[in-house]
Amino acid sequence: MEQQLFTVIGLSDGRELFLPPHIERIIRNGEVFSGGVRHRQIMENHLPHGALWIDITTPLDDVFRQYAGHSHVVVFASGDPLFFGFATTIQKRLPQARVVTYPAFNSLQMLAHELTMPYHDMQVVSLTGRPWQEFDNALIRRTTKMGVLTDREHTPATIAARMLYYGYSGYTLFVGECLGNEEEQRIRTLSLEEASKESFKHPNNLILLAQGEGRPRYFGIPDGEFELLHNRDKMITKAPLRLMDLSVLGLQNRRSFWDVGFCTGSVSIEARLQFPHLLVTSFEIRPEGEQLMEANSRRFGAPGIRSVIGDFTAQDLSSLPAPDAVFIGGHGGKLKEMMEQISRVLLPGGIVVFNSVSENSYRLFLEAVAVTPLTLQNECLVALDDNNPIRILSAVL
Repeated sequence: MEQQLFTVIGLSDGRELFLPPHIERIIRNGEVFSGGVRHRQIMENHLPHGALWIDITTPLDDVFRQYAGHSHVVVFASGDPLFFGFATTIQKRLPQARVVTYPAFNSLQMLAHELTMPYHDMQVVSLTGRPWQEFDNALIRRTTKMGVLTDREHTPATIAARMLYYGYSGYTLFVGECLGNEEEQRIRTLSLEEASKESFKHPNNLILLAQGEGRPRYFGIPDGEFELLHNRDKMITKAPLRLMDLSVLGLQNRRSFWDVGFCTGSVSIEARLQFPHLLVTSFEIRPEGEQLMEANSRRFGAPGIRSVIGDFTAQDLSSLPAPDAVFIGGHGGKLKEMMEQISRVLLPGGIVVFNSVSENSYRLFLEAVAVTPLTLQNECLVALDDNNPIRILSAVL
């Protein structure tokens, strides 16, 4: 079979359909067409007699099975097919296929033009069927102009509420609903407080624009700013040591970070704020840890940290993103068991870092390394005050 060809044509939501002559010629000569239900409604009177239509519905495996055997498929998509669009799906699933696109404006472009707002400096984040991770990343980085693609779960109201909850209040929302639909299109400018209480017609997309300086950004959060476990100021990894630990972990080059025994959450939160791209998963045996992590994450604007409460050695870790960096902040006498469990899920090239405060914990770490596939990498002796010096120990897989 010759190389399969997909011609992907972008459509707007306008009721008055305009097709340039070259697009009309492609449709007139086509035999197999595909698109969503809405695209079929728009195009059904423009297709040649006897045309075959393949609905794009989930699961997509069924759709691509129907594509097989057809040398040329004309696909209709919304807006720009290469902007979080179906053309990119075709490229991923059928890398050998030839894809030709004819784009229309995407929804964020349309909204920016309606607002007469230059958008060359806009960072785009998609929440359509996606988790909060990239949106939170953009917030933590203090992105000043953000275009957000929404869905029925991640609405302008839920987005605004999340931003307010974590203290990112210095934004104005520009919301476009049913863009391109002359009868239903609506554009609103709202504060976060206003948007959090509103309802919005789907589909909708928004542009967030930062006003003013916003919340402060720390490099080494002061220890006294954290809410502490039972007000015990020794139950926290101190700021200078915290930053050294993050440096040894090499988090700028990591993807998934685990903080085992997080207590106040200081290491997790510092890591999240300094390296917003990270997936951060934090473990704590004490039930109070959940409230502490939530309170401190909210205080410092660090959304997206996943907390797991309970004995680490008894956890089923299979559903969690495998780590390539692990910090052990507390072990409760089970350091060997922890290290064995970590070594089973740690990605190749991954690193484990531990702060040893006594000869006993130093010995336990060396013994744990000896019974795992890990290799001792480095030791660093640090004295922060007149108390006992601390060894920063690291082992790699």
